[in-house]
Amino acid sequence: MRRILMLIGLSGALLFTGCESHKKEHVEETKFPVTSPIEKDTFFTKEYVCQIRSIQHIELRALERGYLHKIYVDEGQYIHQGQMMFQIMPALYQAEFQKAQAEAEYAEIEYRNIKSLADSNIVSPNELALAKARLDKAKAQLSLAQVHLNFTEIKAPFNGIMDRFHVRLGSLLDEGDLITTLSDISQLWVYFNVPEAEYLDLKSNPKDSVMKVQLRMANQKIFDQIGEVRTIEADFNNETGNIAFRATFPNPNLLLRHGETGNVLVTKEINNAMLIPQKATFEVLDKKYVYVLDENNVIHSRKISIAAELPDLYVVRAGLEYSDKILLEGLRIVRENQKIEYEFEKPNHVINHLKLYAE
Repeated sequence: MRRILMLIGLSGALLFTGCESHKKEHVEETKFPVTSPIEKDTFFTKEYVCQIRSIQHIELRALERGYLHKIYVDEGQYIHQGQMMFQIMPALYQAEFQKAQAEAEYAEIEYRNIKSLADSNIVSPNELALAKARLDKAKAQLSLAQVHLNFTEIKAPFNGIMDRFHVRLGSLLDEGDLITTLSDISQLWVYFNVPEAEYLDLKSNPKDSVMKVQLRMANQKIFDQIGEVRTIEADFNNETGNIAFRATFPNPNLLLRHGETGNVLVTKEINNAMLIPQKATFEVLDKKYVYVLDENNVIHSRKISIAAELPDLYVVRAGLEYSDKILLEGLRIVRENQKIEYEFEKPNHVINHLKLYAE
């Protein structure tokens, strides 16, 4: 019985040793996929958080003191240039205008009478000049009274959308009190901040003098109009290192309003870009690395500089040559200076199995 047990134990040990040997041999024979960078013309889209502003957004304030007598419009209403919106109690200014009008008519009659006498040499030229001066003064006072009367009528200076009212009918207004705001949203100014390095890249291409951009709205849908960047702020912000761009978007259906937010999408073409799969990289302290094979099939980590990020791809600015062989998979199970067996996969084959926007 003891002999039988010893034989069973010996057989088990041999079987276990054989399995371990086979497993070790299998690990040693593992071949890792390797590829190389590829050169292609491509493009990438960069998103920038933006603020949406109407091309004209003004405050409507009272220019004269008085009670709010009439309201001709409503909050949120689209109004047209010259349309009457509010009227401040005009009685006092109407009386002042009538008084000035009467004084101007009296001065006009007086001037004509004195002129008739002056033409007959009955009165001196100085007397005529004084009458003319009184007439001019009366006309100036009439014009001033007309201006004050006009200030009681608040009309739309341009087409736009009314905001909420800050006062109600019958409110006593002092000069300068805010009544409401008015926004012209037929076009929109969309502001977004660009870092200095990206600004230099965007402006380095002369054909991009008029940059075309898109707008992703807050509901994640793309706005159906194309914007143009025609204005860039003069100075960089020293604290953030950014500079403000302004894109102008037409808004024919008045969908967007002043104060909304979104993301500006800037698409940039890159000619002769060096592309590698993102999965071939790893990160150490915010730096990107790849494993590169030498002529002895030994892998070495190498830091690379990324110019742009595409879906599943990186555009490499520096750190690699097109002849380099980089480890595509198995980055977590290899170690620095390890010699490996590999299978080379053509870059085109690798890229064709990735989701990307390269041509």
